[in-house]
Amino acid sequence: QVQLVESGGGSVQAGGSLRLSCAASGVVFSDYAAGWFRQAPGKDREFVACINWSAELVRYSDSEKGRFTISRDNAKNTVYLQMNSLKPDDTAVYYCNLDFYYANYPNPPPGGYWGQGTQVTVSL
Repeated sequence: QVQLVESGGGSVQAGGSLRLSCAASGVVFSDYAAGWFRQAPGKDREFVACINWSAELVRYSDSEKGRFTISRDNAKNTVYLQMNSLKPDDTAVYYCNLDFYYANYPNPPPGGYWGQGTQVTVSL
């Protein structure tokens, strides 16, 4: 059974940083590309960043470019999202996703592998 477990969310003040982690089990992690998404209250889920299996390819949403960094450690079956210079607009539940095809991002199939989400709240 595939499980993705996010952690590292929390409450921070604007300008602060958080590092999200997503630990995968039940899957050959290095076979998959990975992505981070977020969903704010009353809004659709939106793409944040993605990374291919070898970490050679990364892509970011325009609003996160330069502030967020996605990375992965295949030995630990974990993908990370380092978030700096956080803004109140970054407040959302953050989800990780695995997809066999990097080319599917930023719109992976909805029926793929998703975590349960971790809450990030940024206050002024």
